[in-house]
Amino acid sequence: MKKHCFYTANEIEPTGWLRDQLVIQANGLSGNLDRVWRDVRDSAWIGGDAEGWERVPYWLDGFIPLAYLLRDESMIARAWKYVESIIAFQKPDGWICPCDDSARSSYDTWALLLLSKVLTVYYECSRDERIPKILYDAMKNYHDLLSSGEVRLFDWGKYRWFEGFFALEFLYERYGEEWILDLARILKSQGMDYHTIEHKWARPLNEWTLDTHIVNLCMMIKSEAVSHALLGDEYLDEGEYFYSLLYRHNGMPAGMLTGDEVLSGISPIQGAELCSVVELMFAFEQLYARTGDKKWAERLELLAFNALPASLSDDTWSHQYDQMSNQIACIRFPGKPIFRTNFADSHLFGLEPNYGCCTANFGQGWPKLALSVFLKSDDGVTCALSLPCSLNSDEISVEVTTDYPFKNEFSYTVCAKCDTVFRIRIPSFAKNLTVNGEATESEMLSFALSAGENRVIRVAFDTLPRFEKSPIGLNVAKCGSLLFAVPIRYRKNMLEYLRDGVERKFPYCDYEYIPESDYGYGFAGGKLGCEFKGLSDVPFSSEKPPVVLKASVAPIDWGYEEGYNTVCARLPKSCAPLSAPTVTELYPYACAKLRMTELPFVEE
Repeated sequence: MKKHCFYTANEIEPTGWLRDQLVIQANGLSGNLDRVWRDVRDSAWIGGDAEGWERVPYWLDGFIPLAYLLRDESMIARAWKYVESIIAFQKPDGWICPCDDSARSSYDTWALLLLSKVLTVYYECSRDERIPKILYDAMKNYHDLLSSGEVRLFDWGKYRWFEGFFALEFLYERYGEEWILDLARILKSQGMDYHTIEHKWARPLNEWTLDTHIVNLCMMIKSEAVSHALLGDEYLDEGEYFYSLLYRHNGMPAGMLTGDEVLSGISPIQGAELCSVVELMFAFEQLYARTGDKKWAERLELLAFNALPASLSDDTWSHQYDQMSNQIACIRFPGKPIFRTNFADSHLFGLEPNYGCCTANFGQGWPKLALSVFLKSDDGVTCALSLPCSLNSDEISVEVTTDYPFKNEFSYTVCAKCDTVFRIRIPSFAKNLTVNGEATESEMLSFALSAGENRVIRVAFDTLPRFEKSPIGLNVAKCGSLLFAVPIRYRKNMLEYLRDGVERKFPYCDYEYIPESDYGYGFAGGKLGCEFKGLSDVPFSSEKPPVVLKASVAPIDWGYEEGYNTVCARLPKSCAPLSAPTVTELYPYACAKLRMTELPFVEE
């Protein structure tokens, strides 16, 4: 395995459209949850009476790096306030979660595993020298409680046992004590062995189970990569085995897995939970950093440029719980939802449609992507994701200027502070690659630099628009890492109301998206043409898409899924064209909030 390390938020500064996206997030829902949402504002983690389990740690996991990446002192102070409160409630024996001592055995310690990861993130950003000791005491106490049997892994903690390994790595590097390795072994021994339940993933059921819970499974894909070193296990690339198996039976064209909320099979009208998208992104980030295998970086791009922004409104004040590939309306179901175990509002854009976990958790997506742009190794630095961003470390400074993935031109301004190697990952779909105007063929460019050397590297390549088969056997249009769809015009219906003590009030209210154009089309063949229209201040704008594909389509009799009039049929009733083909603009999947992504070719 080729191990890389991540740079810190203090060494990385997003620029261009990536910074714009982070600023939108900071000004939107996840940047303001501590002001508008009771489960964060009044959480038991800070002495309040609201939820004291996963929601504050989930929120901090994205809010902390967002604050430091943007160098926003107000946000940094707000993050500090929460960390200070959490630290203040730590018990003398190290227990840090907000529950009575008598309730420890019934408290699902998934929250501790998550918080331990968050504290490592906070340390990397803040360099607060109290954190290692606080984390040491918390995890040592956890070891003692698990060893004695006073606490055991169950429910969510059992299925997410590997999430504690980020803290264990952090501690072992600093202390090197045997109890840390022993805790690693205990977590694995009490955790779920996913090989024993993989037979359940091929046939979807309308039954909620932890065994088929989509977020558990997306987290699990990185489990071997993050745990094997401390456990002393041989690395077998089980992430590839598990992801391939899951995708074969539950894949979606944007790279995610159907799960609304459990695995939902091959279908363009079943949903993918937003938590699963950001957790799968994080899994791919870890897998690429720990293995150097380019397949994980390419899968990451597919999720980041399609599935993540597709679930967010342009201003990020609202999000979906579930997104669908073929999504012709986002209207609350009057009867039984199409989703296997989720509720009637799961596909609405809102504050907490269906459930609040995604409200707290989706904020990690963009900041952690920014932290994955550059990776360091023993001999240099790799630009793993060629996104607009700058790096200023002790060894090197790099500035990447680009509009990728919307346009495939790049400028890398590099200044070496010591003898080092600078590498650039090139996607496998790149065609006609040039470096400083000279044609070359490589999927990893490498430049040896001497101390004090400055260099400007200009890279360009083509991406060819193409049709690909979707998991269900229909067809999708792609160009590079971008997936495209037929957009459906819509109007919004704003919903302001109070439910279970949680207020929905503009701008943190709910919205139905009501269609105002047809959805029944098939591809009519011919070539796809790509047109770059330019970036606006909203990178994945639903009104001004930065790039479009021109495609020939014809109307067909698609029909509705039986029992519904706001869900298209899983497969079209007929592929016969109802009239002559016309050329239309396909939007990037993320820009088309209502869309038809998986289409047949019309009959001749």
